[in-house]
Amino acid sequence: MLTPRWTVHLVLVVAEQPLRYTEIKQRMRMSDGQLHPKLRQLVDLGLADRTEHGVRHVAYGLTRRGTDLLPVLAAIATWADTHLEQAPDPAPETGVFRRARDIEDALVLIAARHATPILWTLAVRGTATAATVAADAMPGHRLSSVYPRLRQLVGDGLAEATDGTFRLSDSGRALAPVYSAMAAWAAGRPLAGAAAHPLRGMPTIQTRLPAPAITTAWRAADLFSHQPPARAFAGAPAGGHRR
Repeated sequence: MLTPRWTVHLVLVVAEQPLRYTEIKQRMRMSDGQLHPKLRQLVDLGLADRTEHGVRHVAYGLTRRGTDLLPVLAAIATWADTHLEQAPDPAPETGVFRRARDIEDALVLIAARHATPILWTLAVRGTATAATVAADAMPGHRLSSVYPRLRQLVGDGLAEATDGTFRLSDSGRALAPVYSAMAAWAAGRPLAGAAAHPLRGMPTIQTRLPAPAITTAWRAADLFSHQPPARAFAGAPAGGHRR
């Protein structure tokens, strides 16, 4: 739902007040062929309303569902500000566009295939072997399939590997408020108290004892309905994430 490019930008642009199509086009600097489908998608997803005030006056604003998404985006932006490394930018963006870019960059990390189930497994188990991660997070896949996913998470700085076992890094553990907010929003529940929910909030206390296979009513697909483009974080260099 959020991973297609420009979705977050559009949500933030119309967050303060409904805007006419021409105003959105001016701010987004997109062609009609690009903007029309994106706005239509927001409406279809229930995140925005399209209101016709006249033949040449069509306005777009957030629905209640779209407004409820804003605290989720704020949680993602807060994590990105702390845990994504700032790369040199010859034309630095400011305001809404900078914030949206940071959010989209963070989403690329956690929306990667199997990333969320693997992170969840490590959050519950504390430390786990690749075989354990594969059994919990990728049932039905060969053991060899989990290694590229784990290497990607290690390269992105969300997990650490030591002597054949894997665990969350500080950046990975810091995603707890992000996942709590996402899960609460996906379930249509208030964000207040989300971190304390046994299924929605990632555990704050880790254990090295074996834990049962993980099941949860919330899936990453509830929020990530499209696979993100492999345009960033294909392999973060040493020293942290790049953006």
